[in-house]
Amino acid sequence: MNSKLLNTNKIKAEALRLGFLSCGISKANFLEQEAPRLESWLKKGMHGQMSYMENHFDKRLDPRLLVDNAKSVVSLLLNYYPSEVQNEDSYKISKYAYGQDYHFVIKDKLKDLLKFIQAEIGEVNGRVFVDSAPVLDKAWAAKSGLGWIGKNSNLLTKQVGSFYFIAELIIDLELEYDNPTTDHCGSCTACIDACPTQAIVQPYVVDGSKCISYFTIELRDQIPTEMKGKFDDWMFGCDVCQDVCPWNRFSKPHNEPLFNPNPEILSFSKKDWEEITEDVFKKVFKNSAVKRTKVEGLVRNLEFLK
Repeated sequence: MNSKLLNTNKIKAEALRLGFLSCGISKANFLEQEAPRLESWLKKGMHGQMSYMENHFDKRLDPRLLVDNAKSVVSLLLNYYPSEVQNEDSYKISKYAYGQDYHFVIKDKLKDLLKFIQAEIGEVNGRVFVDSAPVLDKAWAAKSGLGWIGKNSNLLTKQVGSFYFIAELIIDLELEYDNPTTDHCGSCTACIDACPTQAIVQPYVVDGSKCISYFTIELRDQIPTEMKGKFDDWMFGCDVCQDVCPWNRFSKPHNEPLFNPNPEILSFSKKDWEEITEDVFKKVFKNSAVKRTKVEGLVRNLEFLK
């Protein structure tokens, strides 16, 4: 077995041992197909107030500008599908935010993977990325065969669905590279038909500035009044386009204890949420991604939903 294949197998085995759902590897080079798509999306203003999306355009498309002498992009998926969901009579939180903030949970696992590579293979330099740097996560995951980008612009995987986080390790080590998979959306339009705000403007194109997740998390201003009555009780994020996706029939609960929800997230009624205080917010969402909105943001969202 050649050393590239041996190293690739070692990395993938360790990724699974660390709890990742799957691991795929791509050659670190310029994302030619994504460049015009990203440019068009930005020009049309589909990023809304997410001005950070305009920054580092070149770095988003070329990992070699993020890591000196980068050779490989190791893409990893980590399941977050919960075993229990919120009660029916409640305002809703996106499932990814039930447990501890994924940035920290995944970053720790990625650092462990990089340490393993350095210990097992030798002097390998690299950086870990979890949704907080100019990296096109879904494009790299699709390129490395972990799934295809669906009509709702999420990465979809047969037998698994889409309730997982995507992260990367960009390293200066040549490995064996995976091939992309094929698109299995077919003629299905479930996500497009179900989107409460018609944010999926055409198959494979999501206008981020119309998405409930954008309004409830990213937007700092007041939510536009024309959206009143369209949020379907979502107070933080939105899972509609994933919930209706037929591939998510195959989702299985995660086995990461840090993603287990605070019981109050599951049991709170609408009245409990409407009466939330800063102290309760801090207690319920300690170490949670929901902290991003701060209590004022959550209260704004709740007021809008009433």
